[in-house]
Amino acid sequence: MHLSMHNWMRAEPIEVTIARLAKYGYKSIEISGEPEKYDTKEVRGLLNQYGLSCWGSVTLMFPGLCFPAADEATRARTVKYVKDCITMVKELDGQEMTIVPGTVGKVNPDSTPEKEWAWAVEGLQEVYAHAQKAGVRMALEPLNRFETYFVSRADQALALAEAVGPDCGVCLDTFHLNVEEADMLASIRRAGPRLVDFHVADNNRLACGMGALNWTAIVRTLKDIGYDGALTVEFVAPIDRTPANPFPEAIEQHPVNISAEQLKFIEDHGSSLLSESFYDYLVGRCAAVLLPLI
Repeated sequence: MHLSMHNWMRAEPIEVTIARLAKYGYKSIEISGEPEKYDTKEVRGLLNQYGLSCWGSVTLMFPGLCFPAADEATRARTVKYVKDCITMVKELDGQEMTIVPGTVGKVNPDSTPEKEWAWAVEGLQEVYAHAQKAGVRMALEPLNRFETYFVSRADQALALAEAVGPDCGVCLDTFHLNVEEADMLASIRRAGPRLVDFHVADNNRLACGMGALNWTAIVRTLKDIGYDGALTVEFVAPIDRTPANPFPEAIEQHPVNISAEQLKFIEDHGSSLLSESFYDYLVGRCAAVLLPLI
């Protein structure tokens, strides 16, 4: 196992993120699913410069992207978007593509369960064929019920992966597991060889070690099933606007170059623009807790 991290949680130049990860002993990045944003040749050069690799990518399922959508044009747009993300991963020599099947924040269905399942399987199978040719393994990620209505438990993600193809895997996330699973460790064990990626944040979605999760037991369980991929850090720090705030310097006070769409995505996760110092602290905290365990 090795330590990786997403970069969608703070708007900053990719070189700044990569340098920060190298400073704290991370080995790779799971780059945000924004293929139109990155020059893969440039990013690959930066990764080489800092001794990191690209582990993979994760879809940013903004409104208008949804595999089980009733609208055919939306489904086609979603397939194209994820294919483009997979091509980006291939160009960065990455290994996996984490896919959230539905729009993040959409909690109401478009049609019957049977139709939505069929649409999702059909679209994902088209993406799967592209991923197989690219040598990139797919990992379907369940989100908690407050962020999606479609796939929110590990067993649902496993059923969808099995329907898509024999080499389609899943990605599990400790924050979502803590909300939805009766036994987080048992869910990890059930995933077995289909576990392709593993996202980490504490139960309060702060950095690992800032909540109640037992990281020793979690990492031990991953080792028990033979998981040898990334622990991909994905904290989404909640913003406290009350006098009880323990992190008064958390919120960015200076203008940040970020699209309205991405800002809404972050705010819909219960967070906001984080200050550089607080973000750096969270990145370092995760490394301090996890690196001794792996």
